[in-house]
Amino acid sequence: MPKEIIISLDAMGGDHGPSVVAGGVESYLENNPDADVRFVLHGDEAALREELKRLARARRICQIVHTERVVAMDEKPAQAVRRGKGTSLWSAIEMVRDGKADAVVSAGNTGALMAMSKLILRMSAPGLERPAIVASWPTLRGITAVLDVGANVSSDAEQLVEFAIMGEAFHRAVHGVERPSIGLLNIGSEDIKGNEAVREAASLLRTGGFDLDYQGFVEGDDIAKGTVDVIVTDGFTGNIALKTAEGTARFISSLMKEALTSGVRSRVGAAIAMPALRQIRARIDPNAINGGPLLGLNGVVVKSHGGASAYGFGNAIRVAVDLARSDYTRKVTANLERLGRVMDGASAAAQAHTQHAEESRV
Repeated sequence: MPKEIIISLDAMGGDHGPSVVAGGVESYLENNPDADVRFVLHGDEAALREELKRLARARRICQIVHTERVVAMDEKPAQAVRRGKGTSLWSAIEMVRDGKADAVVSAGNTGALMAMSKLILRMSAPGLERPAIVASWPTLRGITAVLDVGANVSSDAEQLVEFAIMGEAFHRAVHGVERPSIGLLNIGSEDIKGNEAVREAASLLRTGGFDLDYQGFVEGDDIAKGTVDVIVTDGFTGNIALKTAEGTARFISSLMKEALTSGVRSRVGAAIAMPALRQIRARIDPNAINGGPLLGLNGVVVKSHGGASAYGFGNAIRVAVDLARSDYTRKVTANLERLGRVMDGASAAAQAHTQHAEESRV
């Protein structure tokens, strides 16, 4: 039998705080009635007990850890870390470090979550500098994992390979694809395209002996097509792509609403097409794919959208549970060790080449 999973929740984070967090637990339990999961909610005890009164399922399996303070959504990460102890976010992450919880979920300040998680949990392997944020992207084929979408403004070749390793393991654990395909986001599919970091990462993925299904370069339009299961890029490019896609989705939704309510005939047509329109809305609803893990930490940390609904927060909980139950860490560790050996070999070869060149000149 699988072991009981304990999820630590920052109950004060996000735009709606306790109401959505407690409601998210209830939503998760409604959609996963047989799940062997317990929850620890960190925040204002009185407010949380008031929310849990109306939630029959959540009330039975939620423990509350009272905290006095909250990290504001607009608080700078450095400031949040300095006054972190005593906040709901710090307390929630500490439970994972202390082995009292298997994962933490927060809808709060992204920068503070990342800074505190790195400080409290540390990175999972030598050489990893910062976590990578992965987004689950709706596509024509289902879901594509895209990373990094904002944690690292720039990334070298080794970091891009690390993202590929972590993204592949995440996609397999959360979205159930046994051998996810991987592509590097580039401005063209030809080998000569892209900057030096992208080209070098491609070479490492092809020749490094990793247990990965690397498919080569992909372009921006391949994201929505679902050409591959995992798309790797730096955080600057990934964040722009993500925000552009979100803005485009809102733009299209507004145009459809305007067109379908512009007259009597349009409204009649909309009524007839309503089942299909609901399907479209469900496919592009951010709440349906909510939950972006911070990959590369010594522990499972999942970021929920700040404005997520209870249903959306419940889906972020599902991501945390799936990662906690998976062999994600083992798979990532094995391939990161392989990457370390490859990079050590490349460094030794470069040093030998330099020494030989100097001896030849002498």
